[in-house]
Amino acid sequence: MFDSTTLDSPAREASPKPTSLRAAAPALIALSLAMLVEMVDNSVLNVALPTIGRDLHSGTGGLQWIISAYSLTFGALLLVGGSLGDRLGRRRVLQWGLLGFAAAGALVLFVHSTGALIGVRAASGACAALIAPGTMSLMFRLFDDDVLRARAISIIVVVAMTGFAIGPAVSGLVITHVQWQVLLLANAPMALVAWLGVRHGIEPDDPGELRAGGADLPGAALSVTAIALGLYAFTLGVADGWLAGTTLACAVAAVAAGIGFVMREHRTEKPMLDLHLFHHPTVRGSAFLQTTAMLAMVGVVFASTQLFQFAWGWTPLRAGLATLPIVVGMLLAMPVADVLVRRLGHRLGAALGCALLIAALVLLAVALPVGYPPVALAMFVVSAAMRLVMVTCAVDLLDALPEDQTSIGAALNDSAQELGSTVGVAVVGTIVAALVGTALPSGVWPDAFAADFTHALQVSFFVLAAITLTVAVIGVRALTNSKTVEEH
Repeated sequence: MFDSTTLDSPAREASPKPTSLRAAAPALIALSLAMLVEMVDNSVLNVALPTIGRDLHSGTGGLQWIISAYSLTFGALLLVGGSLGDRLGRRRVLQWGLLGFAAAGALVLFVHSTGALIGVRAASGACAALIAPGTMSLMFRLFDDDVLRARAISIIVVVAMTGFAIGPAVSGLVITHVQWQVLLLANAPMALVAWLGVRHGIEPDDPGELRAGGADLPGAALSVTAIALGLYAFTLGVADGWLAGTTLACAVAAVAAGIGFVMREHRTEKPMLDLHLFHHPTVRGSAFLQTTAMLAMVGVVFASTQLFQFAWGWTPLRAGLATLPIVVGMLLAMPVADVLVRRLGHRLGAALGCALLIAALVLLAVALPVGYPPVALAMFVVSAAMRLVMVTCAVDLLDALPEDQTSIGAALNDSAQELGSTVGVAVVGTIVAALVGTALPSGVWPDAFAADFTHALQVSFFVLAAITLTVAVIGVRALTNSKTVEEH
């Protein structure tokens, strides 16, 4: 079923690479669809959470785990997925991930409890960790021309982020008419279509472009342990408290595993992750900025979808449609962002994007009780600013890497985003739990409780703004004033 090319086979003569986006259309569509499937799945359940909670009799903790299970396995296995792609073949590993993703989506037919749904989400996240690194890496290596390469990466990033943004709207539309299980079941045919597109639209992996050497199994185990426990510590902090014994023990274990991973990668001849990559300022700065951009975006989406349905009593369809300013902002920002980066350079362009993110979060914190108009404006600004920051950083990070490490670089890119996503949800969840408790009233909320919930979200947005400011200062300083993707 998969490619028969082996790693020790002689390198074949490479086919000419496309000289235009139109010539590469089949590959662009296939890779964009692969990324779209993964990103839609990352956000499609947000609006459906209240419905799922009622159907499965799940409390706040269970609902958070439904979201966190995907992020936990996805984030923990991203580096492993990137390493496998660089060694076994990006196209091959991407195909494995798509087939597994389709199978995980079909498993929702057997879900009748919160625990079972959490298991399905964890399996989906694990398969997505095989999809994301190879998708970006193959897109990056599709062209020789730097301008076409930048445009192609911009397209796939915008498609991915649009998929993330339209997830709530799709969710609201679907659960208004059919059962929520359809949201996950639809992943199966979509992933299979993406698999066919990759199979027939992307050439098999060239062994000459892959990393030699065996797998760094101890390094992989330590990285998975460190990331998984680190992400789990955030979830435990929300559920049990940040000073609880379980939270502290998990955090300490994560740090210990992280130290062990760094020591292992420095000593082994064939590391899973070449830590010298972090000596490059572009890699460091891009990772920091990807984290803060996703932190702001996910925090806003996670908070607003609950605000619309819980505090304001909107229907799932109305709540989903209310998130459309995110899509509009992302699409309208696409040409403007490119012009700004060319004129301002990477550092100033990223700084402007971060400043807009902070302004939007402060607007939400101040004007949330006014109603929907300021929320819509803030969502528009957040998505436009995130597009400016994330596309620039994705292009910079991948272009700074050697040919045989683009998959692990893409995994670093996605790991930074997933860390931001997890922290964004954890910040909102922790503050809401601290100020209004974990038990949410059923049915229509009393006005007093809705006001307390709104106040908790206001505090959350102030905290997100402060975190974004702190991380952005570190990340922006690490970038250069380059105005092209070739200079670093």
